[in-house]
Amino acid sequence: MSEEKIIDGLRKAVVDYDEESAKRLANEVIEKGIDPLKAIQEGLVKGINEVGEKFGAKKIFLSELMIAAEACLVGMDLLKPQIPLAKNAKPVGKVVIGTVYGDIHFIGKRLVAMMLEANGFDVYDIGEDQPAEAFVDKAKEVGADIVGASALTTTTRLEQEKLVKAFRKSGFKAKIMIGGAVVDAAWAETVGADGYAKNLQDAVTLAKQLMERTREKVI
Repeated sequence: MSEEKIIDGLRKAVVDYDEESAKRLANEVIEKGIDPLKAIQEGLVKGINEVGEKFGAKKIFLSELMIAAEACLVGMDLLKPQIPLAKNAKPVGKVVIGTVYGDIHFIGKRLVAMMLEANGFDVYDIGEDQPAEAFVDKAKEVGADIVGASALTTTTRLEQEKLVKAFRKSGFKAKIMIGGAVVDAAWAETVGADGYAKNLQDAVTLAKQLMERTREKVI
């Protein structure tokens, strides 16, 4: 099988929710010495982006998106450790992500983390039910460029406001993006966050835009 067919096969494996094919083809990438970064970007990432667009257009259900994400993650888990051997790839940026204090929801946050990873970010998922201080501490520890905070209820979204205030008080400079079922752009502006993402594709786009703004300030 040619390199092009293997890489497109990875894309198709994700789109078809085929975890076994994703695993088999990822191993084939390694065995044949194909650039793993290229396989991730042109294969797995293209596939999960296609599925994400379908989900955003309400053409598939969340359960289908989750299965596709698992196929993508299986391939990425095999290929990512190979990247330094093939190319000294610099991450797009560092992101600390988590669900705010009092909220145990994780599916949307996990998918956003996976999408960001697939698009070249180093992602540090601190989990669910995390206080503002935990976000600040982890951001300082890893030197995060962006912090993502998810909230799924009207009561826990107030923790996003506490998060923004905690970062201001700490003096640590990081862009803060928020999301969740009860959150919108108006809320993000109210609490002083740097942006709001309503779906997976928006989260990736926003993260890249925030990194561009950071670079512009440095220049």
